[in-house]
Amino acid sequence: MRAVLYASVIALVCSLIGTPVAVKLFARRGYGQEIREDGPQSHQVKRGTPTMGGTVIVLSTLIAYFVTKLATGKWPTSSALLVLFLMTGLGIVGFLDDFIKIYKQRSLGLRAKAKLIGQSVVAIVFAILVLHFPNAMGYTPASDHVSFLYDIGWLSLGPVLFVVWSYLLISGWSNAVNLTDGADGLATGASVMAFSAYVVIGVWQYGQSCGSAPSKGCYEVRDPLDLAIVAAALMGACFGFLWWNASPAKIYMGDTGSLALGGAFAGLSICSRTEVLAVIIGGLFLIEMFSVVIQVGSYKLRGGKRVFKMAPLHHHFELLDWPEVNVVIRFWIIAGLCVALGLGVFYGGFAATK
Repeated sequence: MRAVLYASVIALVCSLIGTPVAVKLFARRGYGQEIREDGPQSHQVKRGTPTMGGTVIVLSTLIAYFVTKLATGKWPTSSALLVLFLMTGLGIVGFLDDFIKIYKQRSLGLRAKAKLIGQSVVAIVFAILVLHFPNAMGYTPASDHVSFLYDIGWLSLGPVLFVVWSYLLISGWSNAVNLTDGADGLATGASVMAFSAYVVIGVWQYGQSCGSAPSKGCYEVRDPLDLAIVAAALMGACFGFLWWNASPAKIYMGDTGSLALGGAFAGLSICSRTEVLAVIIGGLFLIEMFSVVIQVGSYKLRGGKRVFKMAPLHHHFELLDWPEVNVVIRFWIIAGLCVALGLGVFYGGFAATK
């Protein structure tokens, strides 16, 4: 259990120290954020604020995880390495997207097709690999079942459909977090809460693992404690970054961070076998994503009519003259409620098996 604490503290310190270094480095090189012309006018003052801060989150997470493994004398597990691979791979796609925005001085980075190809390659490789590497109990990092609190026995997808299912989850979550990242500290704070939920889930699954304590309601998860360590590192890295990303933000995570965090969230849900539960835990991200879907659908199907003043949803409230800080805090409250509900459902499902 100490490893969870080590990972969170190391990531927090790395992020707290590394972010201002990144601010100075990126500002010196002119790596500033481009702002949508059709967005809230209050955001125009943010033009030129350093971006690509997600590199700090990704690097802090990686450093924290591997230093923790060295400190505890434990080998990395397949589940953790695959989640870290997914996070890093999508972070690289996001980095390319951010860099092109900066280089070409526009709010659009990678073309949609190129971005889709990059996300697809990383997601498909992850989805294929998580069905391999069985441990002594025969558990692989993921199963080909759809999972809620446990695998849903009658919902076996088979390897091919599982890859499709995983791709949809990874693409959906990475883009949902990306859409949420549009106000100072919003996505970062929500991510802290979401990953803290997976720290709790991983530790609980470890204590009730079928591998160490077979009993009714035990969890057939390959590496729950190591997944908790990864989640703790992500939580700590986001906490440290939030110190500098809170309003007024000194730096933005950019697509580098949002795609990486969304991918990590999807990977944790797949490897902990809680894909459907993640819908509750990450409820805020889904609200933001579906606000865009509703807006686009309404515009196309209703002859240009919009449901919201602007999507994603947080921009709608900003255009209603809510101060940005108020929007962020209230959305954080929603995120916290989603996490609390998710953990309540998780524990309730376990208690119901006893």
